[in-house]
Amino acid sequence: MKFIDEAKIEVAAGRGGNGATSFRREKFVPRGGPDGGDGGRGGSVYAEADENTNTLVEYRFVKRYQAENGEKGHGSDRYGAGADDITLKMPVGTLIRDIDTGEIVADLTHHGQRVCLARGGKGGLGNIHFKSSVNRAPKQSTPGEEGEARSLMLELKVLADVGLLGMPNAGKSTLITAVSAARPKIADYPFTTLHPNLGVVRLDENHSFVMADIPGLIEGAAEGAGLGHRFLKHLSRTGLLLHVVDLAPFDEETDPAAEALAIINELRKYDEELFDKPRWLVLNKLDMLSEEEAQERAAAFLETVGWDYPAPDDRFEFDMHTPRLFKISALTHQGTQDLVHQIGRYLTEKKRLAAEAEAAGKAAADITAAQPKTDTSVLKAE
Repeated sequence: MKFIDEAKIEVAAGRGGNGATSFRREKFVPRGGPDGGDGGRGGSVYAEADENTNTLVEYRFVKRYQAENGEKGHGSDRYGAGADDITLKMPVGTLIRDIDTGEIVADLTHHGQRVCLARGGKGGLGNIHFKSSVNRAPKQSTPGEEGEARSLMLELKVLADVGLLGMPNAGKSTLITAVSAARPKIADYPFTTLHPNLGVVRLDENHSFVMADIPGLIEGAAEGAGLGHRFLKHLSRTGLLLHVVDLAPFDEETDPAAEALAIINELRKYDEELFDKPRWLVLNKLDMLSEEEAQERAAAFLETVGWDYPAPDDRFEFDMHTPRLFKISALTHQGTQDLVHQIGRYLTEKKRLAAEAEAAGKAAADITAAQPKTDTSVLKAE
């Protein structure tokens, strides 16, 4: 199935049914009163996050979604039936924005999340509601309300713990294949990856994380060059970026350091928040170099880019804020297990710190709520 990550649609809720104006006409009841029922509610349009849906492709072909109108009221105190709602299944990670106002209507971040996109109109009131001691035969009723209508932009941002960043042919697809069950297309030419791929990396029976591979970036991506610029937004939801660098390019004129700096520059131009995300360096394709040559190229690369990337060491306390350097061969799996292990440590520590921060915030809120409130009216009187 073709990967579609953006779509424009229109949604329109149903109109409420009109209230009825009616009077009782029964044998042996000489003074029958009003008995007009209310109109039914118009159908609403909802969006629901579905983990079994991974693309917005169906919204490229069907552009408008219209709910049914509510049924009008009837005599004999009969209310009109409400119309059925419409539920649109969307992938987890879909951001829904109102095109006219720019307002974010919904951000579908977990399976089963349900949000109303357009609310159906209320049904009108029948004349039964207008009876009073001075108006025993009311002839007025109210029409049903119009349903809401909106033009919406759907934007899918994949949800992943780790995102792969790099030039075309840096080996990102090979890496995600080496550590997960994902099987993206792999070939010896640039731009083999045409859409994001997700892979679940299992650490053990109870722990795993999701890795995302997007099309390779080139210089000028922030302005629209190449393919990766369309998918940079997918990295905005990741917690950790892995910058994969081809340390042994086929073309001798290619400078890995210059390419790495160009990508970092594209990140900064595209989004400062994305640029500020934790980013680890992964030097790939060591299988094509001797051990001595690999060490020399890695040292020359780090000296040229001017980055301080220490290698991880299990003997020391894990530092969340220190960037890491890994030397691997995704093809032969050399160093990939250590990379996965360190990512697992990072994500575990991140969750622990988030839980501690949440507990501290809750405790502070409880203390504030428990404090006695000052009666301002007494102070003013004094």
